[in-house]
Amino acid sequence: MSAHLSWLEAAVIGALQGVAELFPVSSLGHSILVPAVIGGSWARDLDVSAPGSPYLAFIVGLHVATALAMIVYFWRDWVRILRGLGTSVRDRRVETADQRLAWLLVLATIPVGLAGLVLDHLFRTLLAKPVPTAIFLVLNGVLLLVVEGLTRRRSVAGAHAGPDRDALEAPTVRLDAPTEVMPGGAGVGLATVRTAEERSDARVATLPLLTAVLIGATQILALLPGISRSGATIGAGLLAKLSHEDAARFAFLLATPVILAAGVLKVGDLAGPAGDGIRGPVLLGSVLSGVGAYLSVRFLTRYFEHRSMRPFGVYCIVAGVACLAWFTVA
Repeated sequence: MSAHLSWLEAAVIGALQGVAELFPVSSLGHSILVPAVIGGSWARDLDVSAPGSPYLAFIVGLHVATALAMIVYFWRDWVRILRGLGTSVRDRRVETADQRLAWLLVLATIPVGLAGLVLDHLFRTLLAKPVPTAIFLVLNGVLLLVVEGLTRRRSVAGAHAGPDRDALEAPTVRLDAPTEVMPGGAGVGLATVRTAEERSDARVATLPLLTAVLIGATQILALLPGISRSGATIGAGLLAKLSHEDAARFAFLLATPVILAAGVLKVGDLAGPAGDGIRGPVLLGSVLSGVGAYLSVRFLTRYFEHRSMRPFGVYCIVAGVACLAWFTVA
């Protein structure tokens, strides 16, 4: 296969990757299915599993722009979280919500980092084909609907049980108290919590360490094309009794270092022979990916304040089944 990437292909895939990376619909899955459905030169140029193809490096390289857009959107939060990590290392203790959240993010990122180094190439070359991807997309939709069903059932059961049981089951943080004691004895100074973002982070920071690591580990599922990274982590957060808003925020913070690291590792490939003749389209795709990611994270942080993942689950099932039907007919 010749190393070819047209301006239109780069623009479409770049914008698609930036948007779909954060929506719970699998950006990699769409980057495989869209060219396969269009066919022709798109199917030839944009084949992840083809030997010597620059397409995989292009897709993963787009992650740099996506991650930078997320860093820009959450920059105040990252400054606060990194400051918490720095003071925790300096003082050798964990006392505040920012310090605990920083360590939760660090430790919860380790499983997917290790799995990515070991399994990424295997999964993307063996499974990154249209039919398996469509099947995984359907499975992704089913999982989103199942998680939402369990969350809704728990909410209804909690409402029927009364406020006392709710207080015992929900991982809430009392914002009227000067200090909330977290697992392990660390205190969260809630008297200093002012913004909605800080309140959300304070609630997330009360997660038990093992629970946070397990939520982060669900990102490993995103190595399967068609399974969404954000869908997996938001779903795991919901099962851990976080609200949609808090689960989505934790998922986006967790994804940022992983997406950035994956992109940085592939940028070097595009700087070499694999990028010859396509660096202009790559740059265009990266810009559109960054813009798409910024707009999507801005939309989703507001969307999940009051809404669920059900529409995305239905979409994944319909789109996956439609693709399977198309490939069967074609």
